[in-house]
Amino acid sequence: MPEAQRLHEAIKRQLKARGLRYLDLAQALGLSEPSIKRLLSRGGITLERLEQICTVLETDFFELARAGRRVVEQPNMLSLAQEEALAADPRLLTLFHLLCNDWSVADVRREFGLTDPSVVRLLARLDRLKLLELQPENRVRLKVARDFEWRPQGPVMQRWSRSALVEFFRGEFEGSDALLRLEVKELGSASLALLRRRLEKVVQEFSELASVDASLPGSKRRGVGLVIGLRPFAFSLLESLREEVAKRPRA
Repeated sequence: MPEAQRLHEAIKRQLKARGLRYLDLAQALGLSEPSIKRLLSRGGITLERLEQICTVLETDFFELARAGRRVVEQPNMLSLAQEEALAADPRLLTLFHLLCNDWSVADVRREFGLTDPSVVRLLARLDRLKLLELQPENRVRLKVARDFEWRPQGPVMQRWSRSALVEFFRGEFEGSDALLRLEVKELGSASLALLRRRLEKVVQEFSELASVDASLPGSKRRGVGLVIGLRPFAFSLLESLREEVAKRPRA
């Protein structure tokens, strides 16, 4: 993929992550929407213009360049049929998850005590699902982007997300490697939108760090869970106050 196209794709993804349109970017730069589309598709963006785009996206040139390098000509979302197959088989889903996190087949087999025939059968199923290409000596080439996204209400999330969250919060959040905070404040719409963009950036950086550390041996890495939730919320405890006030006799 040409570098100009990679940069265009990276900008498009950044816009989508922030809930912005080409029109919003064009207006921020004082251009028309067709002009900004031509500028991005044809390349030749000046450094000054690129700095302006980074300002609108609340990012910097180096982060945008990294995002461009991560752009690959692979789907970043699985088909419904692929998700259904993974959701129905925990072993298949687990193996696919590990391969997407740069585990080698040999490491998976050794860590989980799997025999060669059982590993080959699972790999063959993933190959038939077109999630990877099974190569000689059990080498694999993923056919989806490593940072693909599960469907928000898809089969995998519906079947496994609730149990995963229960397991996650059942553990202790202690020590320097753990953090658990619940903050309930009142925000205006603009501040809420800004906070959401910053949280999305944290998720993006989390994925970037995982990509960088993928080159480390398995013994130097460990699984890390990150849960970020943001929504309009009023703690039910507030209702106890409302009920108490309602019970008071009028003066």
